[in-house]
Amino acid sequence: MKTLKVGLAQIYPRLGDLQANLEKHLEFIEEAAARGADLIVFPELSLTGYVLQDLTYEVAIRAEPDHPILRPLLDASRRADLVIGFVEIDERGRYYTTGAYLSGGQLIHCHRKVYLPTYGMFDEGRDMAPGDRVRAFRTRFGRFGLLICEDFWHVSPPYLLWLDGAEVLIFTSASPGRGLGIPGKLGSARWVELVNQAYASLFTVFVIHVNRAGFEDGQNFWGGSTIFNPNGDLVVQGPYFDEALILASIDLDQIRRTRIRLPLVRDERPDLVFRELQRILGSSASEARDP
Repeated sequence: MKTLKVGLAQIYPRLGDLQANLEKHLEFIEEAAARGADLIVFPELSLTGYVLQDLTYEVAIRAEPDHPILRPLLDASRRADLVIGFVEIDERGRYYTTGAYLSGGQLIHCHRKVYLPTYGMFDEGRDMAPGDRVRAFRTRFGRFGLLICEDFWHVSPPYLLWLDGAEVLIFTSASPGRGLGIPGKLGSARWVELVNQAYASLFTVFVIHVNRAGFEDGQNFWGGSTIFNPNGDLVVQGPYFDEALILASIDLDQIRRTRIRLPLVRDERPDLVFRELQRILGSSASEARDP
């Protein structure tokens, strides 16, 4: 059995305080590694907090190994692989909501959030630029994919990662509580959990989701981090609302067993999808040219 022990670091970041949040990361890493974690996943914008507004420009960092915030985390990634979240600034002064996968002292992969919500209580496009890539990447445990919050409310990014060979999808979020669901559960929490379960089942992958906890600017982040297996079964769930470290072991061989029973990867037809997308986009362009 090929086992991966995952730590879901459902933290409550301090808004705009990089140093305090770095120290919290290192504390959680120390505890999770001592308990045998192979991979520790932190939520969206774990190093900065979420409702940044004008603080965005103060807390942004470059994804460089010698940065004083990233260097201790890269060193810590020699004990366990890490997924962290921060505001990234690029060489042209654009700002991104970024997630990074660290392993063995190296920055293995960065994902810049592709879909920035600008509806309801959200206004991310005001300060952030959208990313323009969705790529799976290789880790020492297999091929993974990383997405951030709104990215996985759209079916295309998880689908692209699946086609690109990802067998573990990592979703990080700063999802605030909204709406009423079934008794004892927020509407937003119920909906996210159903989506995560659906992706695990449809793509026959493990889905690891870490959502933050705590309060900012009147918003309450509901936590409730989960892992679903390739059969769509719930492996573990964190508490609602409270900061917590949740550890669970997953059997990566389950992917192979599920795909023998349900060979969706084998039977998928990306060539057909590509042709039909070309047709749809061509029709849209033609209609736009019509008077």
